[in-house]
Amino acid sequence: MSKAPFIIIGILLVAGIFIVLFSRNNISPLSYLEKSSPTPVQQVITPLPTSAPTVAPTLAPAETPKVTTATIKTSRGDITIEFYPTDAPRTVSNFAKKAESNYYKNLTFHRVEDWVVQGGDPRGDGTGGGNMPTELNEKSFVAGSVGIARGGDINISNDSQFFITKTDSPHLNKLYTNFGIVTEGMDVVNKIEIGDKILSISVE
Repeated sequence: MSKAPFIIIGILLVAGIFIVLFSRNNISPLSYLEKSSPTPVQQVITPLPTSAPTVAPTLAPAETPKVTTATIKTSRGDITIEFYPTDAPRTVSNFAKKAESNYYKNLTFHRVEDWVVQGGDPRGDGTGGGNMPTELNEKSFVAGSVGIARGGDINISNDSQFFITKTDSPHLNKLYTNFGIVTEGMDVVNKIEIGDKILSISVE
């Protein structure tokens, strides 16, 4: 006698039991398989930490500083600067506060090229100083302009390193903070060499 009928009957019995069990729980075999399947693990991507935050364009207006001039005493002679307090109020205030606290005393000019001198770095190698907002304005960089160094982010400038242009430098316009102009002592600026010291800076 063939075993086929018994196999078919066995399959039907197992199927019937399976259907009865799931009908009691009001679920279908398909939904059970879906529910019992492991839930895929979601990959959580955490943004990498960024450097100094970009300065928001909604900064509150800065109070116009009262100081108008500075005298930089160097080992080569004195340099007199007239500030642009209306065009770069935060920069002028920051520079004046540092000068009044003797921050710049005995710091050096670490960069000297045919068109610029740069100093005010506490490390003396161009890597020191903190961050502050860049204050772009309409002032053109001419010979004697005083600006602030910065890195790759145009919105963030250094808070201590400053430079003085020895020639007209229009390639800097609206890219760097221009906060003053040399009114006396350009002959001194042109004599400065790498390593020359800032003896003191006084502001009025």
